[in-house]
Amino acid sequence: MKTTGIFRGVAVLCTALLAVACGGSDSQVAVDADDIGGVVTGPNGPEAGVWVIAETTDLPTKFSRTVVTDDLGQYVVPDLPDASYDVWVRGYGLVDSAKVQAAPGESLDLTAVSAPTVSAAAQYYPGMYWYSMLNVPAASEFPGTGPQGNGFPEDLSTQAHYLRLVKTDRCESCHQLGNQGTRTIPASLGEFESSTDAWMRRLQSGQAGRDMIAGVTEMGVRPTVAMFADWTDRIAAGELPAETPPRPTGQERNVVISQWDWVDPGVYLHDSIGTDKRDPTVNANGKLYGSTELSAEFLPVLDPVTHTASVVPVPLLDPNTLTKAPQAGFGASAYWGEEAIWPGQSNVHNPMMDHEGRVWVTSRVRSDDDHPAFCGEGSSHPSAQLTPTTRSGRQLAVYDPSTDETKLINTCFGTHHLFFAHDDENHTLWTSGDNGQGVVGWLNTKMYDDTGDEAASQGWTALILDYNGNGTRDAYTESSEPANPDMDRNLNRGFYGVMTSPADNTVWGTLLGMPGGIARLAPGDNPPATAIAEYYEVPFGPDVAVQGFSPRGLDVDGEGVVWTVLASGHFASFDRRLCTGPLNGPTATGQHCQEGWTLHQTPGPEFQNTEFPGSSDSHYYNWVDLYDTFGLGADTPIATGNSSDALLALDKESGEFTVLRVPYPLGFFAKGMEGRIDDPTTGWKGKGIYTTWGTRTTFHTEGGTDNVAKIVKFQLRPEPTAK
Repeated sequence: MKTTGIFRGVAVLCTALLAVACGGSDSQVAVDADDIGGVVTGPNGPEAGVWVIAETTDLPTKFSRTVVTDDLGQYVVPDLPDASYDVWVRGYGLVDSAKVQAAPGESLDLTAVSAPTVSAAAQYYPGMYWYSMLNVPAASEFPGTGPQGNGFPEDLSTQAHYLRLVKTDRCESCHQLGNQGTRTIPASLGEFESSTDAWMRRLQSGQAGRDMIAGVTEMGVRPTVAMFADWTDRIAAGELPAETPPRPTGQERNVVISQWDWVDPGVYLHDSIGTDKRDPTVNANGKLYGSTELSAEFLPVLDPVTHTASVVPVPLLDPNTLTKAPQAGFGASAYWGEEAIWPGQSNVHNPMMDHEGRVWVTSRVRSDDDHPAFCGEGSSHPSAQLTPTTRSGRQLAVYDPSTDETKLINTCFGTHHLFFAHDDENHTLWTSGDNGQGVVGWLNTKMYDDTGDEAASQGWTALILDYNGNGTRDAYTESSEPANPDMDRNLNRGFYGVMTSPADNTVWGTLLGMPGGIARLAPGDNPPATAIAEYYEVPFGPDVAVQGFSPRGLDVDGEGVVWTVLASGHFASFDRRLCTGPLNGPTATGQHCQEGWTLHQTPGPEFQNTEFPGSSDSHYYNWVDLYDTFGLGADTPIATGNSSDALLALDKESGEFTVLRVPYPLGFFAKGMEGRIDDPTTGWKGKGIYTTWGTRTTFHTEGGTDNVAKIVKFQLRPEPTAK
């Protein structure tokens, strides 16, 4: 019988659906010589929106690639290096399928395994679903009444003040809570009379023990330890998260995730860099560099083309500089015993690449007490004459891959994060992190390259508000003094996050605290003498429609709109153009432009017992994809989902999030990210987002002490089976 084209198409479609429904071995998915593809079926037919993971140890470093199935359960893992792979299925409502060996070029149908119990399924949920079970103290407990009262410090005036510490400003600033390693008490920690005792002992474990004790003291030791003990007790008794994470849908199914191991166990990463964020074509297909903070004395290096990892040593001016993490005197770790796994002296925190492919890092180059004389009182340095400094805990270094040389730059200001000015012939490098000095610092890198004069090339300024409103910087009062309407005023604060605006090259930074805020610094034509600041607090208080608090990271989009993540569980934007009142003067001291803010609640469950709506997810930093290096459009803002194993991309028009989840290993925790264009002629294959696992405790995540920090690359193809 002769059939028309339309009926032939229907016949082909029906044949494909029949094969899927019956779990046939003859896959309908075409694969190239470097792909693995097929169909995933379960007891009820095709499994849509589940992950297929292909992993190999045949390459110089462990490598995996993860994709998502489409509506018909079809998948393609594209462009795999030549190796033998373990391939398996993971998804919500499932448990992992058995691993099957395959090689590129093979068609491989897979059978998903339904979870036998709700508990078994819940073991694959992101940490925030478990952490949301935390029974946060009721709003009526605040203000705290102190050690002799309810145990909460008196300066915790609202439940929100406590929540910011439960999230990114204390408990989750360095690692995730809610993963397998934290929602249970490791048996290797010892035996205890109560879970409260176990938590007190746990908080003293390892080289971060003193920091954890400091954090819980700030929160109130007695009630906070009791809260965490109650949480793990209920989980041990079988209580499960109240909500279930959704499977990927829409664009989330088009994501391809590649991961490379690049350090040894115990070493942790803070950030990675592989391009100039002002020009994502710099260093195309080149090596990526990381920052190991307290954990090592090198920059890890990954070549994603050859799949090889190496290191670049980080030098010091004084090799006897003390380590930042204690090397003895801490409680034994449940994972590492009494071994000091973090020997770092340079404490490299944040890397940035310039237009020449050099890697600039915030790095400790000397002992804390070896502060340069030109920084202090009596110096002729222009910045020191206005704002002398007495200390800086971290300075700058630059590594040049073309010469394999590293230069150390002694700064008068502390450094933490850094970013280059846009459209600036001096390629000025702005930094945050002032060690309590109340200044923002910069380096004229062109002058430094031309002269090698580190003193003349650097500058710093206090954040001075134009309090008298005359448009110029004048004599000012200190924040500890009464304000004077005829004078300007010193905020006496330093930036945490820092970013320059591509719209006007002003410098923006976050100011931590409660409710916290952002500050705008206009350098003027002769900084520091001409530098003027503005300060905008996050909307907070009973008269605010949507409350937020405690910003951390930030970036600025192409229109000059500032984006920042909040501990309240929001991704916020601030548009200065929307302000209706004065931007300077005695009324412009923080809460004067509420209309400039928009708060987007991030996906995920909320904490129990809280009066402040917001996701239980934590967000360390964010980034704006100015140049569409991912594929969701230019100027797309993306936040880290530090308890959701994800990056969160926001559609500014709809307010909807695309969740870019890393399902394996469980516990993904990023801090910074960047986009790079490796080949503009190959569409989605030639670009992507790069980041690294930024948790200090990879041993808390899936795989335990065998898991190591990884480089992660996100790509977005046009549909789930594109090759």
